[in-house]
Amino acid sequence: MGMINCSNTEQSILSMRISTEGFVFAVSNPLGNNDEGGALENYPVDVTLPLALNLRQAFSQLKWLERPFRKVNVLLATKRFTLMPVEYFEDDCVEAFFYQNHSKEENESVLYNILGNSHAVVLFGIDRSVVEAVQEWQPEARFYAQVSPLIDQFAIKSRLNNARKMYVHVRREYIDVLSYECGRLLLANSYKYGQVTDCIYYILCIWQMLGFDQENDELYLLGGVDEKPDLLTGLKDFIRWVSVMEPAGNMDLQTVVLCE
Repeated sequence: MGMINCSNTEQSILSMRISTEGFVFAVSNPLGNNDEGGALENYPVDVTLPLALNLRQAFSQLKWLERPFRKVNVLLATKRFTLMPVEYFEDDCVEAFFYQNHSKEENESVLYNILGNSHAVVLFGIDRSVVEAVQEWQPEARFYAQVSPLIDQFAIKSRLNNARKMYVHVRREYIDVLSYECGRLLLANSYKYGQVTDCIYYILCIWQMLGFDQENDELYLLGGVDEKPDLLTGLKDFIRWVSVMEPAGNMDLQTVVLCE
């Protein structure tokens, strides 16, 4: 994708996704009145180098990133996350609770996002050197797990009609599965897969475990769906209401703009 041509960014929001597959930068202005709304730029990652070094190279090479922005959001694509009810959340319990669900890793920081629409807190692990690289570039940047804005926005979307809804975010090596009943979050988890048939198996198992109805409840796919056309057709053999959300590819970057 072509370079972002930023001329006046002081009222714009810069959102970026950090992943081992590459970085994606998006510039938008929810207030309008600029020419960069919805602009995207991809930056490839050298897998032989640490992620933090790739970030520093990107910040150095993309000169338009030196411009001031009203807000900077940083999304981390990771399956190392867990949720807890907001009423039980305390700052000093973040690491203890997170490492009850994930094994410890060296040089890791545990951050969190409070989700107002879901009444939940997402705890997630991030390489400390990645945090440092971003903060050297933008000290006021806000960090989010990639699933955080999706969980919170789907809580609103899932309130429409009485059907229970499942949203499956497809990435190269894993899927995020988010399930709701009338806006109430039932399940949020990630599953690593090798083949499309693995994805179908996980989705159908969760569908059955939660007691979803094959004829009336709804399944939505987003993320890298275009790269796996067999996923949509395979699921339609078992579930009546299956569809791909539009736009499927960068909904996380769009919804994080709405987070506070």
